[in-house]
Amino acid sequence: MRKILIGFVVVAVIALAVHFRFHRAKAPREMAYAANREVTIWNTTAQVRSAVATASFGDPLAVIDRFGDQVQVRTSSGIVGWASDHDLLSAEFWQKAKELDAAAANLPVEARGHTRVLSNLHLDPGRDSPRVRQLAKDVPLELFQRRAEAAAPPAGKPAAPDVRAGDATATAAKKEDWWLVRAHFSDQTSMAGWLLGRFIDLDVPAPLPDYASSAGMRIVAWFELNRVSDEPPRGLDAGARKTGKAAAAAKQLAVTQAAAATAIEKPQYLVVGDRGSEGQSCDFTLMRVFTWGNQRQRYETAYVESDVCGKLPVKVTPAATPGGDASFTFVDLSAGAPENRLYKMHQTIVRRVRAPGAPPEKNRTKTKPALTLPPHHPRTSVGASSRN
Repeated sequence: MRKILIGFVVVAVIALAVHFRFHRAKAPREMAYAANREVTIWNTTAQVRSAVATASFGDPLAVIDRFGDQVQVRTSSGIVGWASDHDLLSAEFWQKAKELDAAAANLPVEARGHTRVLSNLHLDPGRDSPRVRQLAKDVPLELFQRRAEAAAPPAGKPAAPDVRAGDATATAAKKEDWWLVRAHFSDQTSMAGWLLGRFIDLDVPAPLPDYASSAGMRIVAWFELNRVSDEPPRGLDAGARKTGKAAAAAKQLAVTQAAAATAIEKPQYLVVGDRGSEGQSCDFTLMRVFTWGNQRQRYETAYVESDVCGKLPVKVTPAATPGGDASFTFVDLSAGAPENRLYKMHQTIVRRVRAPGAPPEKNRTKTKPALTLPPHHPRTSVGASSRN
């Protein structure tokens, strides 16, 4: 009986040792984070397998082991399984992405738009930069900064030859626009990163795209300076008075007065843009201020300037009251050295405020009637469509 008891104890000790050896929680080697909207955790690395859990973008995962491109991970709820290395972000990369997101939170928004196609959000501007996250079509975006970077040569074509000093036939490498953006997702989360400009469609308020298109202007950013009351002209129509149609005239007057009683406010805009293709050294070279004309019931071009080399951001001090004075400032590089430019708007007049002793400004303030607009304005985009 004693021998049987001793044997039972020995077997129990061995069983406990085996259980502890193979079932204890392994200490994590490192931390990783889910890189896609949904990352599947599998029970094995074999071809026949089943899902044991899913992780959402940014969820922390403890890395336990590695086998080829498969990584054994443990979720925050303690579930252990396998995920592809391509579906994970390293702790160092995740920290850099969070720092970029925090930096973008302190920048002013220059424009708003949405993704035109399936796109990749990168850690730095450039197609070779690591991908932070993939964005679906029509994801809302806030745009902060623009960078012009050398475009990668098309697949299958060699890179351009080196440009030697003094070679008059050599041309500059083609560049493309990249934007620092913040993407907003349906789950109320957001993430900042760099996105290729041609994958962005700007959500420019109507009718600004029509005016810009008629002026040959590619919109880069727009800003609301102030708002004015939209009050239609009061009084009888001259034609109605001449023809003696008193009833029609009285009806028109009643409609006009009713509209005036419920007048809405119309925004007045500063619009900056460029001509030509993407990849320019200046963020914008054209400026337009559009003001609302009650008499004609349409927007008019109140200010034009076409020889700047402006750099974002444009800092706007909007009017405190409807129709009040506004101002805006930006850095201009047209003279070679950075120069801070300040403009002030009073009613429909925009003037540049020059430093004491500076040469006088050319008369650029104009008031033009509304342009003849096409029946439909084109979708305003940062560049031509392609895939990265």
